[in-house]
Amino acid sequence: MASSAVLLFPPNLSNSLSFSSRTTPLFSLFKTHTTFSSAAANSRTTSFRPLVVTVSATSRALQALIFDCDGVILESEHLHRQAYNDAFAHFNVRCPSSSSSQPLNWSEEFYDELQNQIGGGKPKMRWYFKEHGWPNSTVFDSSPENDEDRAKLIDILQDWKTERYKEIIKSGTVEPRPGVLRLMDEAKASGRKLAVCSAATKSSVILCLENLIGMVTKLETLNYGYALLERFQSLDCFLAGDDVKEKKPDPSIYLTAAKRLGVSEMDCLVVEDSVIGLQAATGAGMSCVISYTPSTANQDFKEAAAVYPDLSNVRLTDLEAVLKNVVAAN
Repeated sequence: MASSAVLLFPPNLSNSLSFSSRTTPLFSLFKTHTTFSSAAANSRTTSFRPLVVTVSATSRALQALIFDCDGVILESEHLHRQAYNDAFAHFNVRCPSSSSSQPLNWSEEFYDELQNQIGGGKPKMRWYFKEHGWPNSTVFDSSPENDEDRAKLIDILQDWKTERYKEIIKSGTVEPRPGVLRLMDEAKASGRKLAVCSAATKSSVILCLENLIGMVTKLETLNYGYALLERFQSLDCFLAGDDVKEKKPDPSIYLTAAKRLGVSEMDCLVVEDSVIGLQAATGAGMSCVISYTPSTANQDFKEAAAVYPDLSNVRLTDLEAVLKNVVAAN
C-alpha cells in the first residue's frame, strides 16, 4: 500500500516544482443553496486557502485537461440574468405578489441564490411563478390558469431569453475569464488532450465557444507552434447537456468524455466553478480544480484538488503538479 501524509498547500502551487523533461510536440490545429458573501470572496483573493491533500506513491500523469463552459470559460451568470430581465420587460411580466407596477426584475443577489438551487431556465421560471403567482403579461390577457397555457408562457419567455442571450454573446463585449485561453494553448502545445464539457444546451455552448475561444493570433501561433485556425475546432472532445441523459452533478458527461478521449479518468483534470460540477468530476473518478465566480465563491470546495479565484496566475505546470503529486482528500 502506498504511504500517505497530510500536507497543507496554498491554492497556487509553486512553478519551481521539478518535473521530468518532456519534448513538446508541434501539432496542427485544424446546485446547492448558498448565499454569496462578498467579504468571504474578497478574503480568498488576498489570503491563501489551506488545502488538505494526500501525497501518494501512486502518481497521476496529466493526459487530458477538461473545462466546464459557463462560469469557467466565461462568467455567464450576470449575462443570463440580464437576458431574463430583458424578456420579462419585453413581455411586461408582472406577478400578482409584487406591489410594483414595473415588470419582474431578478436582482443579482436573488439570481445568485436561484441559479445555485435550480438548474435550467424553464425550471427556474416555473418555480418562481409557483411561489409568487402566475403573472400577467402580453402573452395572455390574464394569468394562465391551465398547464398548457403555463407551459406556453414559459416556452415563449425562454425562447426569447435565449435569443437575447445570443445577441449579448455576439455583441463582442463579452470576454473569456483570465488565463483560460493561455491554459488551453499550453495544453495543446504540450500534446495534452483538450475538452469542454458543459451541462448547457449544445447550441448555447457552441455559440459561446465560437465567440469567446475565437481565432488564434499570429503571436500565439509563434508561441505555441500551431496553425492559425479556431481553438474550438482543435478540441479533442466537446460534450453538452444534450449528449448525456443525466445532468451534473451526475458524472455521466465526464465518464463519456474520458471514453471519447481514450484516457483513464485518473489522468484527467477538470476545471469547474461550482460544487455541482465538482461533484460530477469527482464522481467520475477525476481530480478537479475550482476557478470560482462571485456567485459560487462561498460554496464548499473541500473535495477540490486546488481552489483559485481565477486562472490568471495558474500555469500548466501548476496543474501537472496538482495531478501528479496530490490527490484531493476524501
